[in-house]
Amino acid sequence: MGWLAAGEGYEISLVEGKVTARSTSGRAAGRELKTLPKAVREHPETEKLRRFAEWLDRHAASCVAQADAWMVSSLPVPTGLLARVWPDAAWQAALRDLVVVGADETEVGLLRDVTAEGELRLVDLDGETVRISPATVTFPHPVLLPDLADLREFAAELGVVQGVEQIHRATWERPAEFAENVTEVKDFAGGRFPSRFGLAARATSLGYKVTGGYASTRVRDGLRTLEANVWIGEPYWDGDSETGGLSWHGEDGRALPLREVGAVAWSEGMRMAAALYAGRSVQQEGEDA
Repeated sequence: MGWLAAGEGYEISLVEGKVTARSTSGRAAGRELKTLPKAVREHPETEKLRRFAEWLDRHAASCVAQADAWMVSSLPVPTGLLARVWPDAAWQAALRDLVVVGADETEVGLLRDVTAEGELRLVDLDGETVRISPATVTFPHPVLLPDLADLREFAAELGVVQGVEQIHRATWERPAEFAENVTEVKDFAGGRFPSRFGLAARATSLGYKVTGGYASTRVRDGLRTLEANVWIGEPYWDGDSETGGLSWHGEDGRALPLREVGAVAWSEGMRMAAALYAGRSVQQEGEDA
């Protein structure tokens, strides 16, 4: 962005998201200053610019959150919508290099550009530029990508860094068979924490909802929305706590048999449980020191 006057002898601008000042007079004219002079720090324009920078940060976070929701749900996204948001730098940062699938499942590639007319330009696994113009596209969850290993290798060769974690997202493959009526996974149960509040804080910091003694995440699973839950301890207990079992519940609150949980909901639930368990601070019996 440009430079704004901020009192006599100074101008301010946003440089890499931070308010930066430069002198407009003397031998230092045009040189960016390492710190903001007091007169600049207290100037009304500086406060306005700080608030604008905070709004930009919130906007960028909301773009990432929306793109992540599209990816986790694998819902169709209108290409006309992508054309409207693409000129926004924050949206580009969130969407660029996500794996896109068009109307034909063979139309797969990394998103590189979207024209005003809604044409998407992708780079496919052969390194070729592909142009597609379907009415909608999907940003599939990685467990739904048949060529995930190849995509990861290809992205590494290109040095791709995604704004939304898709290709390198931790995934868990759903087992083919389960014992009848089993509703809970205990792979990541028993992870001890010094207090229930520490475990709850970890869940919150990872972006998961905490309520009623559970950490949870809602996942669209085909035509349904499921909620994956991990027990993290009694709400008002301040002693040692540990992670409990993982289960999935339908919109009616019923715990589902594991055989009824789809691939995406399974992976996202296991991802949450593993992330919570990884923060344990009390060594488990049998673990190496």
